[in-house]
Amino acid sequence: PLIQAIVDCVQPQITESVCDPACGTGGFLLAAHDFMSAQSSEKAKLKKLNNELLTGNDNTALVVTLASMNMYLHGIGSDSTPIHKADSLENEPDKLVDVVLANPPFGTRPAGSVDISAKRTDFYATTTNNQLNFLQHIMLLLKNGGRAGVVLPDNVLFADGAGEVLRKKLLTDFNLHTILRLPTGIFYANGVKTNVLFFEKGSPTKETWFY
Repeated sequence: PLIQAIVDCVQPQITESVCDPACGTGGFLLAAHDFMSAQSSEKAKLKKLNNELLTGNDNTALVVTLASMNMYLHGIGSDSTPIHKADSLENEPDKLVDVVLANPPFGTRPAGSVDISAKRTDFYATTTNNQLNFLQHIMLLLKNGGRAGVVLPDNVLFADGAGEVLRKKLLTDFNLHTILRLPTGIFYANGVKTNVLFFEKGSPTKETWFY
């Protein structure tokens, strides 16, 4: 129901590109596909939706296999899977998208991961905090006018240092119009409070609704 609510709020259109840079088994992409495919019965639009507009990355091989099968069973990516085995944080986005829907991983990067601070010269702030890095990756991944619905833990709203730099950027260059505060324990272990941040790129924040 929460994924459904996030998609209903962001309202991806059938002509828009949608990405989940930490897609897991593809729940956000499937919900977006359901929402978008109901908007038209034109074969050309549906074919483009099924084969071009949805993309997802995950860095675990088995999860990528599950997500790919999930897509295939729903008629998405019939020729080749839209899910790629990749660490989204390693490289600058090669293609900007209209919509990002994501629940990025929480905590520090796994041992043995590439040090992204040297590779991501486009980032607004240098930090080892995984969710802050995913947030700035998503901010950079959006086209001007692009929209995002992202699940993030509390420390993104309150952390100083890199967190403060990112919040200033988010309020200056993005319209952070809504924050949905979630009950504890939905996505992470009990006790970790999370929020869904809804924002649009290209205009400053004038007011933020808290739900």
